[in-house]
Amino acid sequence: MTTPNNAASQEPCPAQTLLKLLSGKSKAEIFRLATMGPVRFSSLLRDIPDANRQSLSVALRELEEHGLLKKNIIKHKPLHIEYQLSPKGVEVISVFKQLEGLV
Repeated sequence: MTTPNNAASQEPCPAQTLLKLLSGKSKAEIFRLATMGPVRFSSLLRDIPDANRQSLSVALRELEEHGLLKKNIIKHKPLHIEYQLSPKGVEVISVFKQLEGLV
């Protein structure tokens, strides 16, 4: 039988969940760059050392699937894609600012 205290202790810490979402190659750096404004794939390739097309593509897709980034297809010529923080991603910024204050 599970007591309420045991059930609560088995819940993942929100900070731990966030860190897992941002773990992996380039995710934290993509997120940091997106806090400054919309980013494009080609600029991320230039701005992130050791990034390659495949790992960057996977990281962007995962950040989008977790709701931290929003993908915008710009249909003006030349056609291009921009990524920006979703409302959920914007909320996460305050968590990072609190963590920065602890360091």
